[in-house]
Amino acid sequence: MALLIRGGRLVDPATGRDGRFDVWVEDGRVAAVAPDLAARLPAEGGSVEVFEAAGCVVTPGLIDVHTHLRVPGQAHKETLATGTAAAAAGGFTQVVTFPNTRPVIDSPWLVEAVLARAREEARVRVHVAGALTRGQEGRELAPLAAMARAGAVAFTDDGRPVADAGVFRRALEYARAVGLPVLDHAEDPGLSGAGVVHEGPVALALGLPGIPALSEAAAVARDVALSALTGARLHVLHLSTAGAVEAVRRAKEAGAPVTAEVTPHHLAFTVAEVERLRYDASTKVNPPLRDEADRQALIEGLRSGVIDLIATDHAPHSPDEKSLPYVDAPFGISGLETAFPLAYAVLVQGGVLTLAELVRRFTVEPARALGLPGGRLAEGDPADIAIFDLDAEWVVDPSALRSKGKHTPAAGRRLRGRCAATFVGGRRVWGDRP
Repeated sequence: MALLIRGGRLVDPATGRDGRFDVWVEDGRVAAVAPDLAARLPAEGGSVEVFEAAGCVVTPGLIDVHTHLRVPGQAHKETLATGTAAAAAGGFTQVVTFPNTRPVIDSPWLVEAVLARAREEARVRVHVAGALTRGQEGRELAPLAAMARAGAVAFTDDGRPVADAGVFRRALEYARAVGLPVLDHAEDPGLSGAGVVHEGPVALALGLPGIPALSEAAAVARDVALSALTGARLHVLHLSTAGAVEAVRRAKEAGAPVTAEVTPHHLAFTVAEVERLRYDASTKVNPPLRDEADRQALIEGLRSGVIDLIATDHAPHSPDEKSLPYVDAPFGISGLETAFPLAYAVLVQGGVLTLAELVRRFTVEPARALGLPGGRLAEGDPADIAIFDLDAEWVVDPSALRSKGKHTPAAGRRLRGRCAATFVGGRRVWGDRP
């Protein structure tokens, strides 16, 4: 069945379109984009679905290159069905699921198994990042080439940084030979130790062990230098400190093949939220929420292009796990459903980026960083489309999140802008309006 999305403001940075355009879809692909395509509608009957997008913004489907769907082995935290339902509700049509699962995705058969399950259970397109080292233990390289042949799009030990610089160098060299990027959880575990919040006055006041900003900045400096040495593509995950932004800036200026991301929660919140909510583990995330100077450095890094893209680091846990004492609760928050509205509030309503620039950070740049398809709506492209009602105001209710993870520092916050519909290959996978 054909689909006509009519009357919306199309914002597609890849093609330069920003204005009133209709989108016509046939056989799962964009067939035409023009100001008025209503003449294509049959006079009577016909199998054409019409979505009235007047008053809404139509964009390419968002791409999240940093998602934890917890498959295999952690269905109490998330499943392919619940995680991709959350993705669809947030406007995401592609996600990259990470390998810190049980068992760790460190073999080609596990990559194939997750991809096969995703084809059966997922609402959106799912890609797999394989582990960088066996068991994510940081000692022996995983079979990167075999995982690439099985369909992995990148490699990462996210959640457990590779402390040994020699091992990380070999991993970069191997990944370069395979032709895929390394996604870098940059942290010096000797500095972060048993910390659970940003090191500083709040940690002292609450009696919680701190994680110094240097634990990230020092690791980023090491890893971008190794990227420059090996020529391997390095994507630095979830930047949170001014020092790390500066290290990425210098690496890019020197020509290193480095990209970087920032999360909506690090753009929107600081360690002040930890103090406000006291020992509520919805604020416990790694890297931790930092101070205001770091937050401003992240915003400026994104504005200037030092930081390429926005990714959620959606990391769901069960309510029981997040109800443990702060020091014992796991790191991570749920972010797929609040990502675009939080970023819109901070960056567009805050006067930092235009709407088109924000959409680029969620579409074109993620696709470019990992070499993924999508991120645009030109004739012939897959009809992966998100539609946002930027006038819609809503209050974040954790109990209403589609993810199994209900923990977010955005709980109770009034946001403006919400995903009205999401289409993958021309098929509606989310929509709160007819």
